[in-house]
Amino acid sequence: MATGVDEAYARLLAHLRGLGGAAVAFSGGVDSTCLVAAAREALGAGRLLALTAVAPYTARWEIAEAEALAAQLGVRHLEVEVPLLDALHDNPPERCYLCKRELFGRLQSMAAAEGFGPLLDGTTQDDLQDHRPGMKALKELGVRSPFLECGLGKADIRRISRALRLPTADRPAYACLMTRLPHGAAVSEEALRRIERAERLLMDMGFAAVRVRVHGDLARIEVAPGEQSRLLARGSAVSEGLREAGFRYVTLDLTGYRTGSMNAR
Repeated sequence: MATGVDEAYARLLAHLRGLGGAAVAFSGGVDSTCLVAAAREALGAGRLLALTAVAPYTARWEIAEAEALAAQLGVRHLEVEVPLLDALHDNPPERCYLCKRELFGRLQSMAAAEGFGPLLDGTTQDDLQDHRPGMKALKELGVRSPFLECGLGKADIRRISRALRLPTADRPAYACLMTRLPHGAAVSEEALRRIERAERLLMDMGFAAVRVRVHGDLARIEVAPGEQSRLLARGSAVSEGLREAGFRYVTLDLTGYRTGSMNAR
């Protein structure tokens, strides 16, 4: 590893060793994969448990990727069913807090039942600069965030992931499918699977960083500005595919891909 990465990683490993053993909330994304890899080195496979939440608002291909990554990393992996709370059916502004409180509470219960603790998550220093109401729930539950506690940001985690040759090092950020819906919109299994199907179609076309935002029967596609011309060149196939997924209208957002666009005013 390069010196800067080596120092950051050494700091992280020392911090994790001090825990003795742990369970990790494992989505299979950049942050949680790096955390599991580091925790396995620091603690050993026998003192580590990876837990993946299986919820209606999580894409099924993400669950499959988490399973494959856990096997590749050589860690014990369990899946925890998390239902869609009644309080989330109208996608309220406090959705992230309510969701995290329920989800991480269930992960903690599973970790305790399996004899593991504390529960760790992949919150980073960068998350402090964003609107993250779910962090309040993590604090209330006592979930530990080693990256945050070690002062590591997203760039550090990607550098460490590359040094460890993790397949997630350069993956774009994933997010709960409910973030594709405006607050107040009805949330249903059918609506979530429609979003998943639409985004999977675009990913299979080679668009890695993509969001399909939903406004009734209109799909608003976000891709990186440099990818917009390529998407427009395949406009007919994109439109046909998203119509088959259940949308009536298909549009391209000229501002481009960005996280949290449903929170913009």
